[in-house]
Amino acid sequence: MNVLKIIIACAALVAAAGTGYWWANQNVVASDGSHTVTAQKASSRKPLFYRNPMNPTITSPVPAKDDMGMAYIPVYADQGRSDEVVGTVAIDPVTIQDIGVRTQRAIKQNLSREVHAAGRVDFDEEHLALLHPKTEGWIEHLRVDKTGERIRRDDILLSIYSPQLVSSEQEYLLALKNAALLENSPFPDISLGAKDLVKASRERLKLLDVPEHQIRELETTGNVHKTLHIHSPFDGVVIKVGAREGQYVTPQTELFNIADLSTVWVYVDIFEQDLPWIKVGDQASIRVSAVPGRIFKGHIAYIYPYLESRTRTVKVRMIFDNADGRLKPEMFADVTVKTNRQLDAIVVPDEAIVRSGSRDQIFIALGKGRFEPRDVTLGFSSDGLTQILSGVAEGDVVVTSAQFLIDSESKLREATAKMVRADEVEAAPRSVPGKMEDLNMDDMNMSDMGNVGEKP
Repeated sequence: MNVLKIIIACAALVAAAGTGYWWANQNVVASDGSHTVTAQKASSRKPLFYRNPMNPTITSPVPAKDDMGMAYIPVYADQGRSDEVVGTVAIDPVTIQDIGVRTQRAIKQNLSREVHAAGRVDFDEEHLALLHPKTEGWIEHLRVDKTGERIRRDDILLSIYSPQLVSSEQEYLLALKNAALLENSPFPDISLGAKDLVKASRERLKLLDVPEHQIRELETTGNVHKTLHIHSPFDGVVIKVGAREGQYVTPQTELFNIADLSTVWVYVDIFEQDLPWIKVGDQASIRVSAVPGRIFKGHIAYIYPYLESRTRTVKVRMIFDNADGRLKPEMFADVTVKTNRQLDAIVVPDEAIVRSGSRDQIFIALGKGRFEPRDVTLGFSSDGLTQILSGVAEGDVVVTSAQFLIDSESKLREATAKMVRADEVEAAPRSVPGKMEDLNMDDMNMSDMGNVGEKP
């Protein structure tokens, strides 16, 4: 009797243990109190297919292994949340810490930029003078005969003898004498004509570039000057001497090339991506190796309306003050343009952008380890920040590091989702044309039912 009781007790204990094991497998409670999917129920799910762990485009309808011995990963129809964007990645906190994920908020701020480029100092073309005689003649005396010589405004450069000038001076003296004789003429027209002749003769001398002081001296002394003085039009430097003493010159002869270096031009080549930032009037500064430690200030005067095909740059002209002559033409300069343009823009760090060539993406941290990919439209870039025109709102948390690892997983998820949708479409029941269940009885004309079987 006792043996029978022992046998019954052992059988009950075994049954209770088996029931407990079955119940544990049916209800596994997570640490947060929520029930997880049981192993038995999970094992009852049928995978749609199996994908290669390294290449999601390689799939198999049955379990398999790749060349490295890694088992293919099963893909189920209920993977992922239906309300998530395709490609959204879920990563546990430990992995997030291990791969070094960092985030930063997208902010709105004024975006400005400094443009740096290489420049070249040149002459101010508005302060260049090419001196030619207005008449033929011979150079009697050359007072400035050296290239690079500094001259002042109205300095006498040379004296030229011209028979035409001598005859013009004589005509002017005759006109003066004639006007004096006819000043008290009883005929007003004669007196007026004499005065007009004086005026015309004097104007002719001025058109031949006879200096004003020589005309006044001619009027005072009444003596004809053999030579004509040619003066400097401004303070500057002689760039070229085109004639020598005794040389016969014509109006085609370039006597002097003079440059005023009190201001200089600086040409700089601006790349296409920097062109939207600059405009005429922007302040600029340059540094040259010949004057270490000094910064020269100037501004943009002109932006050329065409692109250089070889360098893919736009030429920009700047003006700089050079009163002390430290800037010399053909010097190279480091140019910095302080642009006045400012944009009230939503910006993110440059490193947050994943550039794949065909599109630009940013990963948004949604919280609880979920990261959503978003296509974005980029604007201007400056000082490590990039303007986002669309795709990101102010306050969005963007991933700034390890996003390439997240992007790889996102691409796997996206490819898997596409294959899942393709399999679901193929597995969907399709209606066969001609079956009675595909016919809409409401659309049929009941009066035609009697015509079934009749020949037309």
